[in-house]
Amino acid sequence: MSDATPLVTFHRLIGSARLPERADRSACGLIPARAARYCDALTQASAFGHYLFPPMELSLLWDGEQIFWTYAGTDRWLPLEAAQFPGFSTLFDAAAPAAMQGCAPPFLSALPEPGTLQLWTGLFARTAPGWSLLLRPLANVPAPAGLSLFEGVVETDRWFGPLFTNLRLTRINAPVRLRADWPLLQAQLIPQDVLADATQNCVASTGDLGSFTAREWEDYRVSIVEPNTRPNRPLGATAVANRRRRRADAAAHG
Repeated sequence: MSDATPLVTFHRLIGSARLPERADRSACGLIPARAARYCDALTQASAFGHYLFPPMELSLLWDGEQIFWTYAGTDRWLPLEAAQFPGFSTLFDAAAPAAMQGCAPPFLSALPEPGTLQLWTGLFARTAPGWSLLLRPLANVPAPAGLSLFEGVVETDRWFGPLFTNLRLTRINAPVRLRADWPLLQAQLIPQDVLADATQNCVASTGDLGSFTAREWEDYRVSIVEPNTRPNRPLGATAVANRRRRRADAAAHG
């Protein structure tokens, strides 16, 4: 698809929010150097999608019953029910049609389940027809201590609204800090066809080694057996070959 017709367009409504960034193969520099160089499976997963960031630095606290939050510019913990991003509702009303004034999306909302809340990234998104966004924790990057993220698939070709993520606080009476310069979640483009029952149910399983055909045995020989007969083979040969193949495919398709 050409640059004129992107598969996803991110709309930033909160000006201080960091724009999405392409996820990188090193998983923010946190995977071991050996894995980054030689493990193609891991680096491919790490680079799949775009990093999304909190639109401001903030801290969250759960006392086992109530969630509180605070941020630079306030000197106290604020009880959380639903909160607007500071100053955003005024900006929203100044830009929105009259019928939509007063309808700014909340920045943070406490959810009914204990210790859970919803956070808005400051972004909206629209995808090309037939494409959705999978919003999930960062691939191969540990979540902030005391926090876990839910995953969700949003049909952003049909539904146009704020990109939220749902969070669960997992420790009591201990602040959890979210940094504006550190990604919180990963947005991954997926074709909606892969989610259809017809696709997900198109699965086969086999019972034992007797199910291997000559093809499976040959593929196993090429992938595992033959390389191990060459103790002096170059490290990461499979990763190198995969990267070369992808570059060649990209060049062939312009």
